[in-house]
Amino acid sequence: MSEHDKSTGPLEDAKVASRGKSRSTSPTKTPMYQAFHSSRYGRQALLRSIRERFGTPLICYMSGIAALISRDDTVFLVDLLHNLQRGCDLDLLLHTPGGDIDAAEKLILMLQTWVGKARLRVIVPDFAKSAGTLMALGSDRIVMSDASELGPIDPQVILNDGRGNRIAHSVQTYLDAYEQYAASLHKDPNDAVAKMMLSKLDPATLKLFEAVRDRARTLAEQLLNRGMFRTKAGNFTEIAGRLIDTKKWLAHGQMISYQDAKSMGLNIEYLAFSSEEWQAYWSVYCLQRLAVKDGEKLFESEYASLQTDSSK
Repeated sequence: MSEHDKSTGPLEDAKVASRGKSRSTSPTKTPMYQAFHSSRYGRQALLRSIRERFGTPLICYMSGIAALISRDDTVFLVDLLHNLQRGCDLDLLLHTPGGDIDAAEKLILMLQTWVGKARLRVIVPDFAKSAGTLMALGSDRIVMSDASELGPIDPQVILNDGRGNRIAHSVQTYLDAYEQYAASLHKDPNDAVAKMMLSKLDPATLKLFEAVRDRARTLAEQLLNRGMFRTKAGNFTEIAGRLIDTKKWLAHGQMISYQDAKSMGLNIEYLAFSSEEWQAYWSVYCLQRLAVKDGEKLFESEYASLQTDSSK
C-alpha cells in the first residue's frame, strides 16, 4: 500500500483546478482517516523533525526478519526519493537480514547517483547483514552505536537437497571444505575420508560457488571504491577479503560490531547511545520495528510510507 501525504496526484490536481478551488482549502484527509493512520503520521512527523534538527533528509528501509532484499524494492526506494533534491546530503536508515546481492548493488548505486558528490550515510540502528552490509559499504560513512552490527559478506546459496528440502549453503565454507580435503588427498592419495568427502562435492556446484564468491568480493571492492574511499585512500581489497573470511567469522550471522568494523579500516561514525542524534534514530527504528511483521518491509520518508508483504 502506498500513501503520500503532500500531494493528491496529477488527476486530483486537475479535478481541483477544474472546480476553481485552491488546493490549500481542500482537505487531504478526514479526521477518521487520519486516526486510522496516526502511527504512520507520527513516524513521519519524527522524520521531519530529525531533518530540521540535524539538517539531512532521512529515508528508511526496514525489514522484518524474513523479508529479504529483492528486485521488487527498486520501485519503493524510488518513491522515497520523490521530492528530494538531487546532489544533496542524504541519510539511509537500514535494517535488513540481507538478500539478493544484485538487488543490493542496484539500490545503493541508485542512492550514490542521487547524491552525486554530496554525502551519503547509512545508519544501522540494529543490524544490516550480508547484502545489507554490502549496501552499507557503498556509503561515505556508516553510522553505528552499541546496538549496531554488520555481518560477513560470505554469500549464501539455497539449493535443493534432492528430498524436497531447500538448504542454505555457505559458499565459502563449501569451497574451504574442498580445499581442505583436496590438500589431504594430495598428501596421502589413500586418505579414505578425503576421498569420501570429495565425492560428495559436486564439480558444477563448486564452479558456481567460486563464481558467486568472486562476485561478492569484487562487488564489495567496487562499492568501497565508489563509496567511502572515493575521496580518500583505503585498502578496499584487504577489507573485502576480511569481510568474506570464514576463518575469522565462523557463522554467517556473526556480529561485526562498530569496533570490529573500525579495526578493518571502514569509515565508521560512532554515536554514543545516549546522544541526542542517536536517540532520534533509535526512536524511529523502534516505532518502525513495531509496525513491521516478519515477512514485511517498510519504506518510509517524510513524504511517503509504503508497506509491503513479501510472504504473500
